[in-house]
Amino acid sequence: MAQYVYGKNVVKQLLNDDKKIYEVLIQEGMKDRSFEDLLKQKKIPVRVLNKKKLEALLKTDHHQGIAASIDEYKTYSVDEILKAVPAGKTPLLVMLDGLEDPHNLGAILRTCDCVGADGVIIGKHRSVQLTPTVAKVSTGAIDTVKVAVVTNLVQTIKDLKEKGFWAVGADAHDAKDYREGQYDVPLLLVIGSEGFGISNLVRKNCDYCIALPMAGSVTSLNASVACSILLYEIYSHRHPL
Repeated sequence: MAQYVYGKNVVKQLLNDDKKIYEVLIQEGMKDRSFEDLLKQKKIPVRVLNKKKLEALLKTDHHQGIAASIDEYKTYSVDEILKAVPAGKTPLLVMLDGLEDPHNLGAILRTCDCVGADGVIIGKHRSVQLTPTVAKVSTGAIDTVKVAVVTNLVQTIKDLKEKGFWAVGADAHDAKDYREGQYDVPLLLVIGSEGFGISNLVRKNCDYCIALPMAGSVTSLNASVACSILLYEIYSHRHPL
């Protein structure tokens, strides 16, 4: 089943990576010689639509005048993600508990790609899924970071702990400073939802929690920002200068 993704960087990345593209939609009047040359070179069908029709089809006005029809984004099982971890590498997974904002998911995928995380786990219910907005914000990372969709986050945590993972939750309650975490082990970093954080059952199954210090008047960070800081803290522990 095909879907539309949009945005100049997203479509350009698909073209550069030789991804299967069924059709490219371009807004009437848009001029971009580099896109035009690339589309001609790859012999991809192009359809020109006026602004109103393009927005109606994509259900957004944030398309930057270009979209592509591609296969739906592939998801993986947790076992498939684990089997893909390179030999000798200490695995790093991110679990998102109830995250709902596609911009946050896209930004987290982008950071996961940057730090070399092995995969992201999201819930099947009450959670954002892989959407065109996620793709646009991820700037291509939706194709490079494997995503697993599971029905039960708690059971997934238990299964990973049996495989030697430590589950570390990002939560301010009864938590260590994030600089005190142990990150040189197979690690599952758990990030909570934008409004409510980590759910009680998920938190109870974490080995411990870590928190970012809040020295100012603001009491919390955006989920994707917090996740990025923690992922780079893990990266710095694993790859010291």
